[in-house]
Amino acid sequence: MAKRNTDVGGDLNIVKKKIKYYRLKNNYSCPKLSDMLMLYGIDINKQEIYKIEKGIRTVVDYELCGFAKVFNVPLEELVSDYMNKL
Repeated sequence: MAKRNTDVGGDLNIVKKKIKYYRLKNNYSCPKLSDMLMLYGIDINKQEIYKIEKGIRTVVDYELCGFAKVFNVPLEELVSDYMNKL
């Protein structure tokens, strides 16, 4: 069985730039974004948000949905850069 490739250009997620972009656009600090996600039952602390933005932590599907909800953007917007490269 072939090993699954989870490395995307040296990063562990494809949404790091969009997460950081929308966090800054909304003037959210990492702790504030963490608090906003918690309102939807998604527990990601400020250190984990930093790791996501640096590409050293993966983002699971329900977390991605939470980011889209907090930023009030379509889910597709968060993955659009990667989709356009395919």
